[in-house]
Amino acid sequence: MSPESAEPLAERLARAWTRAISRTSYVSMAHRELIDYLTDSAKRLAGTLEADRYDPVTPYSIGFALVEDHFTEPASLDRTLTVLGEELAGPAAELGRTPRLAAMQGALAAGFARALKDRTLAEQESIRDAALTARSAAEEARWTSEARFRAIFAEAVIGIGVAELDGSIIDVNSAICDMFGYTREEFFTQNVTTFIHPQDAPGVWDRYRDLIDGKLDHFRLEKPYARKGGGSIWTDLVVSLVRAHDGTPRYVVAMVEDITERHRLQLQLEHQALHDPLTDLPNRTLLFTRLEEALADPETDGRVGLCYLDLDGFKAINDTLGHAAGDQLLRTVAGRLAAAVSGGAANGTLVARMGGDEFVVLVPRSSGTAELVGVAEAALAAVRRPVRLEGRSLTVSASAGLIERPAGGDTSAAELMKAADTTLYWAKADGRDRWAFFDPERYATDISRYRLSAELPRALAQHEFFVEYQPLVRLGDDGLAGVEALVRWQHPELGLLRPDLFVPLAEETGVIVPLGRWVLREACRQAARWRAAHPEKALLVSVNVAVRQLREPGFVADVREALAATGLEPGALQLELTESTLMGTTGEPLRRLRSLADLGVRIAIDDFGTGYSNLAYLRHLPVTGLKLAGTFVTGKTRADLPDRVDREILAALVRLAHALGLTVVAEGVETADQAALLRTLDCDMVQGWHYARAEPADAFSARLAATP
Repeated sequence: MSPESAEPLAERLARAWTRAISRTSYVSMAHRELIDYLTDSAKRLAGTLEADRYDPVTPYSIGFALVEDHFTEPASLDRTLTVLGEELAGPAAELGRTPRLAAMQGALAAGFARALKDRTLAEQESIRDAALTARSAAEEARWTSEARFRAIFAEAVIGIGVAELDGSIIDVNSAICDMFGYTREEFFTQNVTTFIHPQDAPGVWDRYRDLIDGKLDHFRLEKPYARKGGGSIWTDLVVSLVRAHDGTPRYVVAMVEDITERHRLQLQLEHQALHDPLTDLPNRTLLFTRLEEALADPETDGRVGLCYLDLDGFKAINDTLGHAAGDQLLRTVAGRLAAAVSGGAANGTLVARMGGDEFVVLVPRSSGTAELVGVAEAALAAVRRPVRLEGRSLTVSASAGLIERPAGGDTSAAELMKAADTTLYWAKADGRDRWAFFDPERYATDISRYRLSAELPRALAQHEFFVEYQPLVRLGDDGLAGVEALVRWQHPELGLLRPDLFVPLAEETGVIVPLGRWVLREACRQAARWRAAHPEKALLVSVNVAVRQLREPGFVADVREALAATGLEPGALQLELTESTLMGTTGEPLRRLRSLADLGVRIAIDDFGTGYSNLAYLRHLPVTGLKLAGTFVTGKTRADLPDRVDREILAALVRLAHALGLTVVAEGVETADQAALLRTLDCDMVQGWHYARAEPADAFSARLAATP
């Protein structure tokens, strides 16, 4: 075959060869890349077949190269030999070199086999070298790890101990020896259970048993240990389970950190958080915690008692002797109270300071009312004993409120404390230096009062108040002299409320000032209308004024504004103040009264005679009239007429008032006989149900129009 024909033969061989061995080995070549790769080998094989002299090296090297280029699968060799036979058999026959073709196939197969053997041996050698290297590295790592562990184990500041599953201690470091006071050898004679402590939390050793049984891998807790030779340490303990390669429990490792100082500080902080810094008694927080626990007691017959105490007149001691003396008194009282009720300590009795001069004794398992009363009397007796303060002996007293409730009920700690506090103030209101027991009915009344107190501002803003007018009648001709303005409250839920239910609350809360201002304006407005409609009757409007109003700097300005806004003449307005208010009036309040009198406003004393006043004092007050208390008219026994003594007093008061140039009005006239008596005594005016009850403005307008 000529050289010109060799090229086409090589190309055909390369294409056939590519189709044959494609995908027979893990070689990532595209089809075109594989043709290019095999074309050179195909040319060399064709040249070897055509050469005059046979060279076995070429087919041998091509077989060897196939393996080096990762055609290592037997199928690659098998299909290569088949393709050579198919593609070169014809040309070999033409050239008479069929034996050479067989020799070429054998040489290629020999090269492939040799390369595959060398590759296998090389891989085995590589694997052996890698295994030796890995073993050496593993030995080095194990040695390093063990050395590192021993260094950490020996030098760690945290105590470390290792034990068998049966509790036998097999290794400890120096830190744990220093903590516990044992030598290593002494530790090896101990068992883990040796270190059970009386203050161990419940369940600690149950968790340890779960650990050695393989149910836990580790747990952590704070635990005390007894030191050799006495004393204890508190530790932060982490216990871990070491398992064998098959997962079965093998060893127990304990890591122990000494936290004794931290624990001591924690206890100190907890004590400070739950105890009063002045008296070292339990504080409000601890009291409420214990009270809630007592109320939640599941015992059906359990009872909880409270004794709420407050020192009488403590503010005066602070103000006169100073706060240092007051603090000393509180410390003394605290110690006495704790000692006085210590007999109930077995029942969990707790004495706490609520703050200021208030103390509470909690009896969480009270045996009954008698026990609680005994606690109160013992406490009050302890407080009464003289106390040395600032070099002098002082005797103080206390008041106490008592309440008892069954455990397991619906009463909350806050509700119980509130009820006890209210009961304490009953004791103070009843005279101090005594105890009062909780009364549900009285408490309900107080709660209603508190509710009304809170609702007063809203009621005023929403116009729930209105004014009624009770006629003032002249005894001389039974003509209408004027009216007294009386405020009423139409409560949206409770209905019409009497003044005696809400006026004292308004005075206590200060709402009486804006409420009184509104009543004054409303009464003046209505009186101005009546006087304009009936100028010939010269009606007088009388308005009650509370002591709280009189003490307001702007009270005179309020009266002036009411008169100016409504056009009412000052002489048509009468302000009524109670006898106790006027008789104690001095300084600025008295100057305000005189300013009003100078303005022309009339001033009257309401309920005169209830206190049997210093009558001479009337000469120094800007008063124009007296309103005699109804008890003088009706009699203290509520008979139709006053008895002889009251009649004499009544006559004397009328004469005295007239001698001072004052007008006299008698209140509470309910019968014709009472009116007749007052007429014989020359009383000027009267008011009462005999003539008319308080009525709305429209009703009085009709009465006024019908009166000649």
